[in-house]
Amino acid sequence: MPSGSIPMITGVVYAYLAFAVLALLWYSRRFTRRRALVFLAASALLGFLVFAPVFPFMVQEVVLGNLPVLIGLVVFIVLVFLAGRIICGQVCAVGAVQELVYLIPVKKHRRTANRRQVAIRAGVFIVILVAGAGFSVNLLARLGLRAFFNLRVASVPFVIFLAILLVSVFFYRPFCRYICPYGALLAPVSSRAVYRLRRTDACINCGKCERACPTGAADPDARLGECYLCGRCTEACPVEGALVYARGGGKD
Repeated sequence: MPSGSIPMITGVVYAYLAFAVLALLWYSRRFTRRRALVFLAASALLGFLVFAPVFPFMVQEVVLGNLPVLIGLVVFIVLVFLAGRIICGQVCAVGAVQELVYLIPVKKHRRTANRRQVAIRAGVFIVILVAGAGFSVNLLARLGLRAFFNLRVASVPFVIFLAILLVSVFFYRPFCRYICPYGALLAPVSSRAVYRLRRTDACINCGKCERACPTGAADPDARLGECYLCGRCTEACPVEGALVYARGGGKD
């Protein structure tokens, strides 16, 4: 169970601070996947301790009538428009646990983003919206978000999310990419983010970034907002300054 000695506001404050620090690391070109691990571990730990920051569940709370939560969600949508999906990448506890288990060294089954995936997530979003607003049914709770982070290991919802997490070992972030209602809102916003990863004229079109990207977002023609700013593409790029986190200018 989450620790009652730590207030939930801790997770909210952490989310804002982590977003700011990560954005600064990207902007100053000091972001590395090793540094990102610190934030992934902290985000996952806070998920277990205080059940925050868990952004998809916050969306579900708004659907069920908890309107004050809406303010925070809107603020982060604006931040994503400015700086990209840093929230999904390293801040959200749900994304963090999936990212961490994906690091387990087994053969991966890469599935790039496509219009069908977008349609599936949009359909799931509508189902969550109708279930919550129309029938007061918390589908994300039934999928095990709260049960997992509260370690209710004997419950069916815990087993359901654990199964999703096991799939995450082989497929990159299935919950984020097919189920998360907040992801459905953030993807189109991040596809037009002011600051995002862009190719410059130094790019030699070697394709290494595209092969390293687990979602296919490194393909300049993708434009589906599925870049989680994980850093795999910049780590794989062999040319200094060919792939940069910047505002405008560049090949995109």
